[in-house]
Amino acid sequence: MIQRKTHLDSLAIGLLIACCAFWGLQQILIKTTVTEVPPLWQASIRMAGAVALLWLWCAWRRVPLFERDGTLPGGLVAGLLFAGEFACIYLGLQNTSASRLTVFLYTAPFWVSLLLPRWVPAERLRGLQWLGLSIAFAGVVLAFSEGFGHMSSTQLVGDAMALGAGMLWGLTTITLRTTRLATASAEKTLFYQVAVTAAVCPLLSLALGETWSFSYSAWAWTSIGLQTVVGAFASYLAWMWLLRHYPATQMSSFTFLTPLFALVFGVLLLKEPLTVQLIVALAGVAVGIVLVNRRSAARPTA
Repeated sequence: MIQRKTHLDSLAIGLLIACCAFWGLQQILIKTTVTEVPPLWQASIRMAGAVALLWLWCAWRRVPLFERDGTLPGGLVAGLLFAGEFACIYLGLQNTSASRLTVFLYTAPFWVSLLLPRWVPAERLRGLQWLGLSIAFAGVVLAFSEGFGHMSSTQLVGDAMALGAGMLWGLTTITLRTTRLATASAEKTLFYQVAVTAAVCPLLSLALGETWSFSYSAWAWTSIGLQTVVGAFASYLAWMWLLRHYPATQMSSFTFLTPLFALVFGVLLLKEPLTVQLIVALAGVAVGIVLVNRRSAARPTA
């Protein structure tokens, strides 16, 4: 029996910050590699590598992946949602800027907070927590608002796909919490998602006419290796484990850190300017996360 906690502890917070930091760095890695490696082909390599690593990990840890436990329907749904999210992200980037796409992608916590309590009442947010969620999202919008002034006619399509990606991410989280996957191991939960995505992304890549190759620079392979080992394997496995033990609505608020980490890494690694706007945005996200995860006095039951 899984022992779920009602609040995030120091271990959960540390893991979440580490995951969000790498996911922010991952955007830099993708940005510096996508001109050499086509996006969906890059995603295909990542996910295929993650499947292999996860399979080896489970063999070593003796974690069963193929026993009949009733998780297959939910696993296939989660996998298709996960694959759809990736497709929307990469296709959306063809029509809108990375900054605009990131803002719409991180509407995912709102979908989780709106829909998950319908099945899991304990995940319901209260007034102060909704305020915190709104402040955190406003901080993200503020950080990226400088890029909103140059909108072309095609950006509406890209924005819609980005919003779709955020919705699919939120729906994936809800699927993990409301189906038999909630009782499955973190490894098996992740295996469904990366395996289905590893099957779907090559088909989409072929449909889009991307050129496949394995002849890339050392940096490209280093980038893909980090995205695979740390991103698609270790950080996602940690996220799946956290979802099994902690409130998803509180966890989701931390994902607002990811785009801001991306901006910070842009300042540190790409020499992008550090503005007052970014500092205020970071403070807003921090305040919002504190409010969402603030402990409240126990309410009387009806």
